[in-house]
This record gives sequence, C-alpha cells and structure tokens, in this order.
Amino acid sequence: MRLENKVAVVTGAASGMGKSIAVLYAKEGAKVVVSDINQEAASAAVEEIRSNGGEAVAIVANVAKEEDIQNLIDKTVDTYGTLDILVNNAGIMDNFEPAGDIVDENWERIFAVNTTSVMRATRKALPVFLEKEAGVIINIASAGGLYGARAGAAYTASKHAVVGFTKNTGFMYATKGIRCNAIAPGGVETNIQSSMTGFNQSGMERIQPGLAINPRVGKPEEIANIALFLASEFQALSTEPSLPGMRAGQPINTDC
Repeated sequence: MRLENKVAVVTGAASGMGKSIAVLYAKEGAKVVVSDINQEAASAAVEEIRSNGGEAVAIVANVAKEEDIQNLIDKTVDTYGTLDILVNNAGIMDNFEPAGDIVDENWERIFAVNTTSVMRATRKALPVFLEKEAGVIINIASAGGLYGARAGAAYTASKHAVVGFTKNTGFMYATKGIRCNAIAPGGVETNIQSSMTGFNQSGMERIQPGLAINPRVGKPEEIANIALFLASEFQALSTEPSLPGMRAGQPINTDC
C-alpha cells in the first residue's frame, strides 16, 4: 500500500499505459481519477478497479481543451478533497511525417494533446501542491523526446518539449516539496496507433534504423511499475550534507 490515502489523476487512463498505471495505483491504495476522452472505456476501467477492491471515479476530459482540464482538477478536489499525484499520460502519434510534409492542423493537434495539455494540467495542479508543499507530477514522454529517429517531426518535437518542460518544472519547484519527473518509453503495447490517420511512407522507411534499436516491445505494466516508484515516497532532498560541497537541503538531480 505504497500510495495509501493518496489522490491521483491519470490522463488517458482508459487503456494502455494509463490504465495500467491507474489499476496499479489503486491496488497500492490510491484514490484514482481515471480521465479519458472515451467515457465508456474510462467507466470500464473504474469498474475493474472497484471489482478488485480499489477506489476510483471516471472523469471524461479532452486534454486538448483548457476547460476540460480545469474541470478535471476541480472535480477531483471536490470529490476527494485534494490532489497528490498528477500523471500526464494522454498522447497521440503523428503519421511519421518529416518536416517538409507537416500540415499545420496536425502539428497543432499533436502539440495540443502531447504538450500544451501537460503544461495546463501542471499549472492547474500546482496551487494545490504549493498550498501543502507536497505533490508529484509524472509526465509520459517518449524515446522520441530524446532521439530523432523514433517518429515524425511533430511527435518528436512535442515530446522533446515535454522533456524540457519536465526538467524546468522539476528544478523550479524542487524546494517546494514538489517532484516532477518524466518516463521516456520506447515502443510499448498500446493502442496509440489508433490516433494515426495514415503513414507517411518515406518517413516510416527513414525511421526504421531508430526503431530497430529497441530490444523488444514493452508492456504497459512495466511502465506502470516505474510510475509507481516515482509516485512513492522516497528521499527527494538531502537533509544533511552527504557529498563534499553540498548544502543541507540542497535538491538532488533536479535536472533529470
């Protein structure tokens, strides 16, 4: 029960990695808000959690919309009294387009879901975290946020932005009792390909060497275990100097 009495919001939690994170968090004692654009699938995930003795509610949200994110966090606090953990998991793919083939509409849609939603949800949650000087933010980035040969230009740029946003947020709030980390999976067995509208043939062929570096396709449950570790309580700040030149209370690894 490593998350006993914690309240967690997981976006994109009706399937894939998000669902696995929500199910595991509930198993570990958290009260989980299952957020997704798919109401039926979100409700099914909640029923699964409840059938296993966990506590959860579903809140439908399109994370590309500011008003939905506002409603998501407000309803969470109204329901459970607080928020302890925010997992920004919702994401969509591009069609492997290189820069020369990008259409503005697709670029804006991908950034709205993959990047702007992470900022907005974080911004909305921070006043709750700052008031109690405690909170955890976990962003699902991607190997595409670290390397250039995993997806098209739009998805790659959106996930690189998530990595940068995570680093800055982790640093800015490290002394306020707030942790912010990102997980950057490679290929994982999810339904994210359903968000694609086709394949850019030349782009798909070009990224094959990058995809081939992945030793195997991951399981959503493996990502959930990492998300559990990051949400669990561990020593985030040094209370006594332990390294030469370190000040008491100095944040550790705030740029990772």
